Amino acid sequence: MQTIDVVNGPQGVSRIILGCMRMPALSVQDAATMLRTASEEGINFYDHATCYGMGEAETRFGDAFQVAGLKREEVVIQSKCGLHHRDRKEFDWSRDDILDSVDGSLSRLKTDYLDVLLLHRPDLLFEPEQVAEAFERLEKSGKVRFFGVSNVTPGQLMLLKKFVRQPLVFNQLQFSLDQTQLIDGGLYMNNLKTERSIDRDNEVLNYCRLNDITVQAWSPLQFGMFKGCFVDHPDFPELNEVLGQLGEQYHVPKTAIAIAWILRHPAHMQAIAGTMNPQHLKDICAASNVNLTHQEWYRLYLASGKFLP
Repeated sequence: MQTIDVVNGPQGVSRIILGCMRMPALSVQDAATMLRTASEEGINFYDHATCYGMGEAETRFGDAFQVAGLKREEVVIQSKCGLHHRDRKEFDWSRDDILDSVDGSLSRLKTDYLDVLLLHRPDLLFEPEQVAEAFERLEKSGKVRFFGVSNVTPGQLMLLKKFVRQPLVFNQLQFSLDQTQLIDGGLYMNNLKTERSIDRDNEVLNYCRLNDITVQAWSPLQFGMFKGCFVDHPDFPELNEVLGQLGEQYHVPKTAIAIAWILRHPAHMQAIAGTMNPQHLKDICAASNVNLTHQEWYRLYLASGKFLP
């Protein structure tokens, strides 16, 4: 498994993260099998959010982790807070909500600390002074080691950084061979012939690279928001043909090539695998053994429906 040392953050972390949003669908025993499989594949990073299954994902993970026999000090556990779109119909980055969310996560995960806490999508009413106070308390109490954000723009990051003392070391963003808006704007700039020229995120990828913020790519095999997986989907014949050809060349499944395309980007991103199928996870982790060439990377990009201006 490829690893990276995150600037101002955790060291030696796997470039593939196990996303635990779907873990409530598993029994405790099956979840433990999933965790052991991840560990055997070299994954040492696990992603959660307080909203996943309304907390049930963290609960299942906490129970399964004890059964799996893994060592707490050898893994990185990350959770996200602030997203209350189902229960309260709001996003909330207030001091008290951040603190309460962390306490809830720690209880459900059965751990004394989070390695990483991310603010989960922007609260349109956020007060950076309150975020700063919450982070101070969490760091001083030992409840959180590192901090970051999810789906946050450069302007919002700069506002946070004016008040928050701790480095913001991660930004979790959607990125896949279908959802390439992180990189499209720069390629198609000043081009009225395509909507891909629109800057949809204020150059957030370049901002993160300039400021040592590691990008975590969510839904790396999805098309649309949550429409499904593009691998072997009939709507993506050209892409799947190229994925298959490169898979045969590198002796790995198509899914591994799609993940390797993300890992090949010089931003040194992590990719979040959300599968709860052990074999599928093994297929994804095979990406760690693939180093696509410059030309192969472009070949996949173009096969996904893009063009060179």
